[in-house]
Amino acid sequence: MKLRIKTGDKVRIIAGDHKGTEGKVTLVDREKNKAIVEGANMVSKHEKPSAQNPQGGIVKKEAPIHLSNLSLIDSKSGETTRVGYEVRDGKKVRFSKKSNEVI
Repeated sequence: MKLRIKTGDKVRIIAGDHKGTEGKVTLVDREKNKAIVEGANMVSKHEKPSAQNPQGGIVKKEAPIHLSNLSLIDSKSGETTRVGYEVRDGKKVRFSKKSNEVI
């Protein structure tokens, strides 16, 4: 499957409990087709005491979201857009289908 969202992209969640939330993609898991979005889909995780966290306890962290529930935000208009690929000046580039600009 072609991944149209990459690390560092600004996205909006378009489905699920966190619909409408915007954030930056921090990690993309190609095998599971999921991404972690900064500040979205927060879950509470119980952690045992360890060297990094000697206290342990309940920690809030971001959970992965399926890529089908994310939509890229166009930097020019601020709206969600679909992503296309084409060759421009001998290089394959991603472009916004709404504004036709290179991402």
